[in-house]
Amino acid sequence: MEMLSGGRGLIVSVICFLLKFSTAMEIPLSVQQVPTIIKQSKVQVAFPFDEYFLIECEAKGNPEPTFMWTKDDKPFDLSDSRIIASNNSGTFKIPNEGHISHFQGKYRCFASNKLGVAMSEEIEFIVPNVPKFPKEKIDPLEVEEGDPIVLPCNPPKGLPPLHIYWMNIELEHIEQDERVYMSQKGDLYFANVEEKDSRNDYCCFAAFPRLRTIVQKMPMKLTVNSLRHANDSSSSTEIGSKANSIKQRKPRLLLPPPESGSESSVTILKGDTLLLECFAEGLPTPQVDWNKIGGDLPKGRETKENYSKTLKIENVSYRDRGNYRCTANNFLGSTTHDFHVIVEEPPRWTKKPQSGVYSTGSSGILLCEAEGEPEPTIKWRVNGSPIDRNPFAGDVVSPREISFTNLQPNHTAVYQCEASNVHGTILANANIDVVDVRPLIQTEDEENYATVAGYSAFLHCEFFASPEAIVSWQKVEEAKPLEGRRYHVYENGTLQINKTTEDDAGSYSCWVENAKGKTAVTANLDIRNATKLQVAPKNPRVPRLHALELHCESTCDPHLKQSLKLSWSRNGEAFEINATEDGRIIIDGANLTISNVTSEDQGIYSCSAQTALDSVTDATQVTVLDVPDPPESLQLSERQNRSVRLTWEAGDDHNSHISDYIVEFEGNKEEPGRWEELARVQGKETTITLSLAPYVRYQFRVIAVNEVGRSQPSQPSDHHETPPAAPDKNPQNIRVQASQPKEMIIKWEPLKSMEQNGPGLEYRVSWKPQGAPVEWEEETVTNHTLRVMTPTVYAPYDVQVQAINHLGSGPEPQSVILYSGEDYPDTAPVIHGVDVINSTLAKVTWSTIPKDRVHGHLKGYQINWWKTKSLLDGRTHPKEVNILRFSGQRNYGMVPSLDAFSEFHLTVLAYNSKGAGPESEPYIFQTPEGVPEQPAFLKVIKVDKDTATLTWGLPKKLNGNLTGYLLQYQIINDTYELGELNDINITTPSKPSWRLSNLNATTKYKFYLRACTSKGCGKPITEESSTLGEGKYAGLYDDISTQGWFIGLMCAIALLTLILLTVCFVKRNRGGKYSVKEKEDLHPDPEVQSVKDETFGEYSDSDEKPLKGSLRSLTRDMQTTESADSLVQYGEGDHGLFNEDGSFIGAYAGSKEKGSVESNGSSTATFPLRA
Repeated sequence: MEMLSGGRGLIVSVICFLLKFSTAMEIPLSVQQVPTIIKQSKVQVAFPFDEYFLIECEAKGNPEPTFMWTKDDKPFDLSDSRIIASNNSGTFKIPNEGHISHFQGKYRCFASNKLGVAMSEEIEFIVPNVPKFPKEKIDPLEVEEGDPIVLPCNPPKGLPPLHIYWMNIELEHIEQDERVYMSQKGDLYFANVEEKDSRNDYCCFAAFPRLRTIVQKMPMKLTVNSLRHANDSSSSTEIGSKANSIKQRKPRLLLPPPESGSESSVTILKGDTLLLECFAEGLPTPQVDWNKIGGDLPKGRETKENYSKTLKIENVSYRDRGNYRCTANNFLGSTTHDFHVIVEEPPRWTKKPQSGVYSTGSSGILLCEAEGEPEPTIKWRVNGSPIDRNPFAGDVVSPREISFTNLQPNHTAVYQCEASNVHGTILANANIDVVDVRPLIQTEDEENYATVAGYSAFLHCEFFASPEAIVSWQKVEEAKPLEGRRYHVYENGTLQINKTTEDDAGSYSCWVENAKGKTAVTANLDIRNATKLQVAPKNPRVPRLHALELHCESTCDPHLKQSLKLSWSRNGEAFEINATEDGRIIIDGANLTISNVTSEDQGIYSCSAQTALDSVTDATQVTVLDVPDPPESLQLSERQNRSVRLTWEAGDDHNSHISDYIVEFEGNKEEPGRWEELARVQGKETTITLSLAPYVRYQFRVIAVNEVGRSQPSQPSDHHETPPAAPDKNPQNIRVQASQPKEMIIKWEPLKSMEQNGPGLEYRVSWKPQGAPVEWEEETVTNHTLRVMTPTVYAPYDVQVQAINHLGSGPEPQSVILYSGEDYPDTAPVIHGVDVINSTLAKVTWSTIPKDRVHGHLKGYQINWWKTKSLLDGRTHPKEVNILRFSGQRNYGMVPSLDAFSEFHLTVLAYNSKGAGPESEPYIFQTPEGVPEQPAFLKVIKVDKDTATLTWGLPKKLNGNLTGYLLQYQIINDTYELGELNDINITTPSKPSWRLSNLNATTKYKFYLRACTSKGCGKPITEESSTLGEGKYAGLYDDISTQGWFIGLMCAIALLTLILLTVCFVKRNRGGKYSVKEKEDLHPDPEVQSVKDETFGEYSDSDEKPLKGSLRSLTRDMQTTESADSLVQYGEGDHGLFNEDGSFIGAYAGSKEKGSVESNGSSTATFPLRA
């Protein structure tokens, strides 16, 4: 199905149609016609390395043409056994079998049928010879230094092009320069020889690249005799004669050769390259120059090569005709040669005869005109024979045209026009076909077409008709010709429908009619939806080095989806499919991503959608933003003592308007090279009057600011120095610092370098007692501190500091009030009492000290307290003083975080900026009992179906006499409802365990334990556990004893025990004990020893005795003891079944074994507490 698209594609299609209209009508091969040659060879060269040589001649016609050949205008027999002729054409092959020179010549092909004869242009078959230099003996050449010489090459003739090289026997090129030159014919010229030119291996090489051949001339020997060698054995007279032989001389032309005289003619073909060469001998070496007499050398097409010895003019035209002069000169004279350049041209057509189809009775004319230099000769032929044998008596023949009237079918023939001059021959065949035939439509019937709504549609109806025919189109269902400006029918039958709509879809009929009849075909047209496209975002502004992402959103007709192709371009140049090599630009279908955007990425980005029927493009303008270029051309004007005008030129803002300019200066004597901001200017301004400080050597620079950032600073301006002046300001932040009583160290912020205004900066310090009617005391210093001793402690003074320099004083200073140095307070407060609020908090009250005893600025009061003893056990505590300060003038304070049931000592003192005064007499007070902290731990060490045994540790702080414990518990099965809370008061504080009974089986409980004193109970510690079910684990231990892993574990323990016994036995036999045992025997711990006596025994070498140091059997319970510090007290046997949070680790059951330690408790097995 043929599909034509709109846009630029439509324009191209229309141009193609119009070109087809302007050419001769193509006759279908089904119609009888004269032969037409459609393919022929040009010049054919028989290269020796080719297998065969093809001479082509193909033609079409009806009846089918037959072929004949001529060679050098004589018949050539295609039945020659040495050639291979092709069937159904005139083409033949010449095998490369050694006899090809016989076939060299000019061939012409003739294709003929009963209606006429067509002939080809001449086809030259060239059989090149293998070029060779003749074998010759070359006599050595001997010349004197300074003489000219020419080494001839005389290369053999061969197939062009020819390249000539002069080299030595080691294939190194002979160097050419102003003195040495190789001519176009290959001869080597020396303007004057030098001693270094002597060598015996000057070789000329001729290269024929088309023949893949290089040939070499026999080496030539050149000897240059030098005077230095001749002088060695000559008399003074002979030396003078030899010196004259190398005399300087004016130029003499060697090229063109002297026999050609002072001028010569050169013929060149139009369009070729003109080469003119001049070479002159002489000493010093002559220089060559070129000019055109009466005109200028063609600029742009002329070059001077080989040290100006060759003038080269490319693409020669007729305006290059004329006289060219070369001039060779040195300081002794000059010589010239004129070249008369003649530009000629082979024949070319200006009016080429055109083939034509004619109907009976019509008339026609053939035109044949050609140009060339010399003017071409025109010859006519009919069916390959000269025109004087023309069989058509009615033809009117002139050199440039043939006309005929009342054509009849028997006038069908092929006319040839041939134009020739000395540079070549051109031939044109013109067919005269006299045909009367009903229209033949060549476009297939029921052809399907499609286009896009809004575009043009083209429906084809190519035909052949003679006489001329009329074409009409109609819609099948309407059965009437199409009318209106939207429809246009071309001469070749094509229908164009402009601005198509959906209503244009359907079937169309093309009717072609002439005097011989009429014919029709049908075409079907389908209208598709137009492709739509949008690029986003529109006109983005992207800062440099940021990322740019563009998206191309497209929609098209479903029928065109498969043919949709998207492409991206920037400023009209398409991106490669793989984008850039560095991966900075990535194209992924509809997405274009550019990372690290630069200014080169700015431009118009276009996305194009191309389908089989239409194309559409959308574009967006991408603007790349960057910081501005630095301002330029800083100028200073209107120079004043305290101001100057600065002007500059704005740099490129890189697509972002400059918002403001920052003016910076450099001139700080203390920090040279440091730039500081002086002023800001709005972006539309490029000048400012700057306020300056005295006694500064300024230099300015400007920074431009836009939305992206700051530019680089501009180049600094010229310097501008302001004269000195008296200070404009006095020091600020005047303050006092004193480390001793009555001392006053006055300090202030010194003036900065830019504030000093002149040389010799000093500070005049004045002081007097505040409000006293006395004279000011003063002192002048250069630094920014002054120490003054006053008669009284902590007295107020009026103080002034004024800046002065060599040019005067600063403004009148303002007074500040400063105090002389403080001393420690010399008296202590009196404690009125301590009110104990509770067991950890007390309120202290005291009397304040008199103001005159503070000796400074009172900062507050300080309470010191320390614990002396505990009322629980009466133990004395070492003194650890706690400190608490209260700011300001106050007479009470709260002391927190006291230990309950303890005795404390407490003092109070006053402090100022100097430090603390004396302490008051210690005040003794006691804190009452409090509630204990929570117990250290709470563990469930044994559980059964209705009982649970708990153990716990003492609280870290009892805070009084322990009276007992409050044990509470409640059911917490996995529901939101809690069971009733049960209380048990344990009145025996020394007992750290309790057994609960009457619990529910298979029930989860939460236990709470609080320690209590007479003041109440403290915070609880909690634990959770579950009781067991009835008979739930009755056979567990029996099952375990038969498990493989249990048996393996017991075997491993037995093996380790055996190894240990063996080691002990060996050790004891050697008279020694374990080092650990020895250490324990030397330093026994009474408590540990008592525990060991109960639970552990010494190692024994008897199998009958139990090992006191071995682990207890996992089936036994350890009996608890009353020792608070012993792990045995908290059930080291059963307790070992739980993690720190009380979770189950594991339990094992089994019968008692020999060597196990007996327990006084129950032997009932324990089970997991949590189901």
